[in-house]
Amino acid sequence: MASSTLICETQPWKDLKSHVEDIKKTHLRELLSDTDRCKSMVVDFDGITLDYSRQRATPGTMDNLYNLAEAAHLKEKIDRMFNGEHINSTENRSVLHVALRAPRDAVMQSDGKNVVPDVWNVLDKIKDFSERVRNGSWVGATGKALTDVISVGIGGSFLGPLFVHTALQTDPEASKCATGRQLRFLANVDPIDVARNTAGLKPETTLVVVVSKTFTTAETMLNARTLRAWISKELGPSAVAKHMVAVSTNLTLVEKFGIDPNNAFAFWDWVGGRYSVCSAVGVLPLSLQYGFTVVDKFLKGASSIDQHFYSAPFEKNLPVLLGMLSVWNVSFFGYPARAILPYSQALEKFAPHIQQVSMESNGKGVSIDGKPLPFETGEIDFGEPGTNGQHSFYQLIHQGRVIPCDFIGVVKSQQPVYLEGEVVNNHDELMSNFFAQPDALAYGKTPEELQKENVLQHLIPHKTFSGNRPSLSLLLSSLDAYKIGQLLAIYEHRVAVQGFIWGINSFDQWGVELGKSLATQVRKQLHASRVKGEPVEGFNFSTTTMLTKYLKESLEVPANPPTILPRI
Repeated sequence: MASSTLICETQPWKDLKSHVEDIKKTHLRELLSDTDRCKSMVVDFDGITLDYSRQRATPGTMDNLYNLAEAAHLKEKIDRMFNGEHINSTENRSVLHVALRAPRDAVMQSDGKNVVPDVWNVLDKIKDFSERVRNGSWVGATGKALTDVISVGIGGSFLGPLFVHTALQTDPEASKCATGRQLRFLANVDPIDVARNTAGLKPETTLVVVVSKTFTTAETMLNARTLRAWISKELGPSAVAKHMVAVSTNLTLVEKFGIDPNNAFAFWDWVGGRYSVCSAVGVLPLSLQYGFTVVDKFLKGASSIDQHFYSAPFEKNLPVLLGMLSVWNVSFFGYPARAILPYSQALEKFAPHIQQVSMESNGKGVSIDGKPLPFETGEIDFGEPGTNGQHSFYQLIHQGRVIPCDFIGVVKSQQPVYLEGEVVNNHDELMSNFFAQPDALAYGKTPEELQKENVLQHLIPHKTFSGNRPSLSLLLSSLDAYKIGQLLAIYEHRVAVQGFIWGINSFDQWGVELGKSLATQVRKQLHASRVKGEPVEGFNFSTTTMLTKYLKESLEVPANPPTILPRI
C-alpha cells in the first residue's frame, strides 16, 4: 500500500540524519581497523562476494537502515512486485520482469492470470526459430543462410541486449557458439549509425530484428524503414518477409510493415523497456548469435538472484544491502553520483545499461502519491572498465569530489594470458588494481607519510590524499552467461530497493515524454520549410534562430528526394 507519509517524515529517517553527523567524524582508516565490523560486512551468495566494509557505515548504521526499510514497508513492496500487483500505479501495471526468467513450473500472477506459460511459449518459439536460422533450415530470399543479425531498437531495447552481447563475446562457450555469425545493434536515428551497422554486410545474408512494443517508436521505425529499403533495393520488396522479424505486440502494424505476423515475438505491458533484456527484446537476438542454450543459462543466473532477493534476510540480501547503502550515500551524505567500475573489459557496456536502469527509474521529483519530495533521489551513474578509468577520471575520484564507487572483479578471466618471465599474468596485473584502488580511496595518504618519504615540501599538498572515500567491492567467481545474468538482476533489484525506500515509482518514465512531443513540432516545421519553403514560426527566439541557420546551411537537402542509402 502506498503511504501518504513521506519517508523523510519517519523516525528512522530522522535517526539516520542524526547518526550521519557522528559518522562524519570517523575516518574510514578507523572503521577498517575494526576486524569484527569488517567481517560483518562481507556477504557471499552463489559465487558472488560483496564486501561493503569500505562504506562509511557501522553495524549501528546498518541497524538504522534496516529500521528505515521497515518504515518504508520494503518487504511488503517486494512481495507486491512478485505477486503481480499494480505497483506501477501511474500506468496501472504490474512489474514482473522476474517472470521473464522464472522456471517453467513457476506461478506468477498478473491480473489473475499466471503469466509464466505465456513467457515460456515465447521462449520456446524463440528457441525453435533461432535454431532454424542457425542450422540453415530458415534461409533468406536467395537461399543463403542468414549469418548476420541487426537488432533495431532504442533505450531498453538496445542497452541491455548490447551489454549482454558484449559480455558474452569473449566467453569461451558463447564465442564458440557464435562462430561465423555477427550481431549488431542499430539504435540511433542518426544516419551514421545506419551506415556503420550495414557496412560490410549484404542484405542476402542479413536478418533484421525490429524491436518496438507498439511498432510506433519514431526512431526505431524510421531505422526499420531504412533497413527495409536497404533489403528491398537489393532483393526486392517480397524479400522483406524472409529478412525481417519483429519483437512487438502490435500484429496489425507488423503485418502492414511487411513482416509475417507469425514471425512476431511478443512481450507484455508488465515488462518495462529498461527491464526487458530477459524478454524477446534481448533473448531473440542473443539466441540468434549464441544459441538458446547459452541464453538460457543467462536467464537462470538472473532467476537465481530473483529468488535470493525475494527470500533472503536483509542482512544477507545482496540487492537490499546495495540499495540501502545507495540511499545512505545519496540521501544522508549527499553524494550525487556513483561510479560503476568493472575490472573486466567484457563488462564495458554494463555501466551504460545501468545508467538507464537507475537514472530513468529513480530520477524522480515526486512521491508515488504525487507529492513533491524535499530530498534528492537517484544517482548520476557513470563508469568505465578498470584500468582504463584509472587513466581517465580517477583523479577526480581520489582528490576531487567524493563519488562512491562500485568495484566489480572476476576471479577467472574469460581469456587468460600467460607470458614467460613476467612477475604476474595479465589478469593478476588487472586484479592488482582492483584490490588496490578501494584501499587507496579509503585510506588516502597523509602529509606525515609523505614527509617520511622525503617528498619535497611544496609538493606535499599536491600529493596528499584525504581518503575517507567510500566504495564497495563485488567479486564474481567467473564471468559466464550465468554470472552475467546474476549481475544484471542484482543491479535491477538494487534500483527497485532504492525506489521502494524513497517512496517513488521506479517503473514509469514520464520525463522522457516532453522532449519527444516538442520534437514532433520541430519535425513538422522542418517538413514545411523544406517542402513548401515556409519560414520558421511558433518557436522562441533561440530555437527560431538556430533552426533558421540549420535550414539555410543545408539547402542542398532535396525537398522530395528519392531513396538514398548510406555507403561505406
